[in-house]
This record gives sequence, C-alpha cells and structure tokens, in this order.
Amino acid sequence: MKKVLIITYYWPPAGGSGVQRWLKFVKYLREFGWEPVVYTPLNPEFMAMDEKLLGEIPAGVTVIKRKIIEPYSFYKLITGKKGQGIKPGFITQKAKGKRQWAERMSLFIRSNFFIPDPKCLWIAPSVNFLKKYLKENPVDAIVSTGPPHSMHMIAKKVAGTTGIPWLADFRDPWTRMYNFKYMNNTRLVEAIHRKMEKDVVQRADAVVVVTNVMKEEYLELGPKRIEVITNGFDQSDFAGEPESPEEKFTITYTGLFVKDRNTKVLWRLLGEKVKSDLVFANDLRIRIIGQTDETIWKDISDNGLDKNLIKMDYMPHSQVVKWQQAARVLLLAGGQEPEAKGILTGKFFEYLAARRPIIGFGPKGGDMDISLCESEAGAMFDYSDYSGAKEWIDGQYELYRRGEVPVMSGKIDRYSRRGLCENIAGLLDELIQNKN
Repeated sequence: MKKVLIITYYWPPAGGSGVQRWLKFVKYLREFGWEPVVYTPLNPEFMAMDEKLLGEIPAGVTVIKRKIIEPYSFYKLITGKKGQGIKPGFITQKAKGKRQWAERMSLFIRSNFFIPDPKCLWIAPSVNFLKKYLKENPVDAIVSTGPPHSMHMIAKKVAGTTGIPWLADFRDPWTRMYNFKYMNNTRLVEAIHRKMEKDVVQRADAVVVVTNVMKEEYLELGPKRIEVITNGFDQSDFAGEPESPEEKFTITYTGLFVKDRNTKVLWRLLGEKVKSDLVFANDLRIRIIGQTDETIWKDISDNGLDKNLIKMDYMPHSQVVKWQQAARVLLLAGGQEPEAKGILTGKFFEYLAARRPIIGFGPKGGDMDISLCESEAGAMFDYSDYSGAKEWIDGQYELYRRGEVPVMSGKIDRYSRRGLCENIAGLLDELIQNKN
C-alpha cells in the first residue's frame, strides 16, 4: 500500500471534537489503498480523555509518539491551577485581583512568546526526528492537521527537505478564527502569524478546508490547490436500534460550551414559558453534557431553570451519541462573531446522524445555516431572534404534547466519514501522480 504520514496533536486517548476527524480517516484509509502512519505527542495536555476511542484505531497501524514540552505547566503554576486539567479559555469570569492579572499576563506570554501556539517547542525536535525516520521508513505523502498550527510548521519543513507531497488540513481557520483578535497579540506577532499562514498555504501541494467560506478566504492567499472536505459522522457510531426518545421534552447540548456561545435568548424564552405554564415547567428538561462555562450556568439559573437542568460531565463519545439520539431537540451553538460564518463544527454532523430536530444559533447565511437548511434537519436563528426561536420551540413542544416524535430524514449521506475519507484518498492519489 501507499503510505501517508499524518502529523496530528489530537489522538486517542484524547477526547473531544479535535480527535474525531483524523481518527475516522485513519479508520477507513486502508479501504482506499493507503496505509496511515500517525505522528503525535507522547504526553500532551488534553481537556478531555476518552479511552474508548483507542478501540477505533485499526489493528497494526503505526503510531509514533514523541515527548512534547508545553508551557501549560508554567501557566498553571503562576495562576494557582497546578494539578488542574486544561479548561477552555484563559481568562475566567471568576478571576479577580492578582489572579486575574496572572491570567492576563499568561495570555500575553502565550500569545507573543509561543508562535504560532504553545506546541511550537515541538517543531524543531519533530523535524529532526522525522527527517531521520523517513530515510529508513519512506512514505508517499504527508498530511498535517491543525489547529494547533505548529503541526503545519513541522510538515512544511519536513516536506521541504524530503520533497514528499504535502497536504495541509485546516479543521479551523488560523488568523481568521473568531477568537484570534482576542489573543492580545502585538502587531509584530500578528504579522508573523499572517506570514506563517500564507507560507503554509502557498507551500503545501494541496490545502483542505472544512467549509466553503474558509475556501474563499484561503483562495486569497494563493494556494496551489484547495479543496473542501467537510467533517462528518461515522455511521458505525449509530449502529443498531436508535435510542428511544426521552419521556420529558428534553433539549440536549453536547460538547464544549464556551461563554461566547451562550444562548441567552433561549434561556430567557424557556424561563418565561416555565413561569407562565406549569405543564411546560413539568415537561421541560435541559440536558447539558460536557465542559461548560460558569456564565452559562448562571444565566440558566437567573432565568429560573435550575429545576429543569440536568448537568452531566464529559463522557465517552459512544455514550454521547446515545443521549443525542434520545433528545427531543438538539441545541447547536455557533460563534457570534462575523468570522463564525465559516465554522462548521464536527458536532453538527453527529446531530444530523442522530436525526433529531436541531435548533441552531449563529450567523445567518453562514456555512452552518446553509447546511442545516439543505439537510432539512432544523432551523438556525440569530442570537437575538427571540420571536423566531420561541415560535420554533412552541412548534416542537406542540408535537411533543401530541405524542409525535419527529425523525428528521436529513439529506446527510454526503457527510459519511467513509465517503469523505474516499475524497481524501483520491486527493492524495492525485498529489503523488502529479509529483511523479
């Protein structure tokens, strides 16, 4: 078989969305004539762990793990978080006084001294190791997937030295990511980021992005070739009989829930409906699974929804999909910034596969809004659209009271992980043919 070296930071036992894309591609690459070789850190910092994902790695796949030095241990020491796991974001609402100052200083150091990201200390040793490794263990192509974008910097140097065709996969944007402008970068550092990003896009033999908006943005940087290969869902995750819907009218959210995606308008309309309708108050359940910002818990509580709330910690992916299938409504929250138009989260595709009605919040006209409409699986609303969201929720609740369980047919076959992997494999085939 042809061999492809995949450089990725996220790999089992890491949990969360970042690991899913290339774990699933590795799962199916052999069917299309490619033997994967994975290069990943030995001791990374993960927000979540999911040991069960180790079982999805195909037998015999070579996984090379090398030690990485990261600055997070220093960050946790100066902010008083030694021994704690990495949490989403750096600045917290609760931080005050010296603690807040320490976190802001940590963000400044992280942004301006570790470029393009805190994994940058792994670039040089990885390049040195891989150049030697590939002399004795040749491959036909290299793939780097980011963020973190240090993975692209490793691949750029290795591909430049060896001449091996290189595919750069962007799961999220780089400088046009919605939170990039809040990273407290100096003008010089911001310019360095833009130069590094442009260099990666132009040097790679092909660039892959996950949305059409991202493609339009990266076309401006002059790639040799650029393709859209979205995230997707793995049908095997949903094998067997689907879970029965919950008895209560349950609105479920799964995954990382950060403060800039707080669906305040939803908590407000639900809170008002609970106060005015005792039957609805008894029927409603809000199930949130995963790491959640404190501001979201506060808003839910402030709207009188404590008795309706079910908090659940991060859990293995195999359990999450069961809760998705059991929901009456699935809550999808995209970013509120204009840049979020180009974000199409991996969770979106799992929601499609669960075939439950989806209420989404995010920019209208963005990739997520368009895909949700095309798949006929739900509706997207602006974060300020109270009346639209209320009308939609009222409609779903009426169906619930009538005993109906909507099963969204969903035009979703094009989002299967296996089919998307076939697209990746075909692109790799073309790259090595062109190189030859």
